[in-house]
This record gives sequence, C-alpha cells and structure tokens, in this order.
Amino acid sequence: MFCRSSRTAWAGSLVALAAFSGCAHHKKHARQTPPPPSAPSTPAAAPVVGSTETGIASWYGHPYHGRAAADGEIYDMEKLTAAHRTLPFNTWVRVYDLDNEKTVDVRIIDRGPFIDGRIIDLSHAAARDIDMIGPGIARVRIEIIKAPEGVVPGLFAVQVGAFRDRGNAERLRARMEADYGSARLIQRPEKPGFWFVLTGREVSEDGAKALASRIRENSSEKNSCFVVRIDSEPVTGANSPTVQ
Repeated sequence: MFCRSSRTAWAGSLVALAAFSGCAHHKKHARQTPPPPSAPSTPAAAPVVGSTETGIASWYGHPYHGRAAADGEIYDMEKLTAAHRTLPFNTWVRVYDLDNEKTVDVRIIDRGPFIDGRIIDLSHAAARDIDMIGPGIARVRIEIIKAPEGVVPGLFAVQVGAFRDRGNAERLRARMEADYGSARLIQRPEKPGFWFVLTGREVSEDGAKALASRIRENSSEKNSCFVVRIDSEPVTGANSPTVQ
C-alpha cells in the first residue's frame, strides 16, 4: 500500500480531512494483542523491480520548492522526483498516465501523499511531462524500474485518522493503543493544523498490511486505513513528519 495533494485540489482535501475520522468508528474495543514483530533483515529487502501499483497521482510545487525533502536533500520542483508513502528513497519508478498514455521516470525523495487512494506525489516537472498540471490529479500505474543499493531498514505503521482537533485525534489514539498496543500522533509540516493517528510499529510492510487488515475487520471504515513508512533515521525537513 503505497498528504500532500495537488495544490489545485487542496481546498477540497482539507475539508475532507477535517471530517475524516479514519478508523474511528469501532465495532468493538476488545484489546487485541499484536503478534511479536519479526527481526528486521540486514540489509533491508530492496523493492522488486517490475512491481506495479495503480491509483491516483497528484503533484506539488510551491511552497515546498527550495525546502528539505524527507530524505534531507533540497526539493527542486523542476527535477524529476516524487514522494511515496513506503518506497525506499532513491527508488526509480516509471509513471504511466492511464488516460493519455504518457510516461515519466522519477526518483523517490519524499514521503506522501497521505490521502487514501493517492499513491504518488509528483514534482512540477514530472507532472508537466505527463500533462497533469491542469487537472491536478491523474489515474496512473507506477512501475519500479530501479531499486536503490543499500536500502536502510524502515519501520511501518497504519494511518487510521486525520483531525483538526487534537482532542479527537488523542481519543482515537488512545483507543488504537488499547486495541492494538501501539499508537501515536504526528503532525506533518505540509498539513499544518492537522493531527494524524498512526497505529503499530512494524519492521516490515507486510506486517503493517496485516495490521491494517485487522483494523479494517473491526471498523466501519473499510478503505481509510493505509500503510506508511517511518524511516529509521527521519530527517526534520519541510515534508517530514513530526512524531509525538
């Protein structure tokens, strides 16, 4: 499972997030003891070249141009880069626009987008290459074309909610912690004023996906939980999350 939305679609996204409670509506609150995490491999498994994912792409430019991306480098919106929720930094992916059949190759340097259904956030230059500047979003398929060397192990969690009110976020966090053993709040600089609730602390993406499935089974929200990567050595930058 792979929030920064298109800057042309931000107003709608903010309204949606304000009302979004993720997996807040539980059918039951019995504590579920999470399985012990498996030991991380050394080095971490690299992404599989040829793997694909289909969903919605968005793009971002100002005001992030010139600020530090999540990997620590300075984001230049006129370079062919992108943000992804789980792929290791320096992974190269090919983005296929499913409507106009145009393609662009981008390098992952950042984290996002953090809206369910959106799978990649392209730089301005990459979005221009596939003619999605005007629409702001596009239906795409992404394919891994080059994996980075020496992948740094990461941790994975499940995002289960986003709130303007910290009190509401804290209540969901407490329920998630009671039910699943681990939960925390984060703020992301690209979404000022919102609190995101993350559940779990898994050493593999598969482990986080299994946790997401368990959460969905006990929630009235079936499509609002998704896996995010928490890099082992997060960089405090314009787009990196602040963990509470």
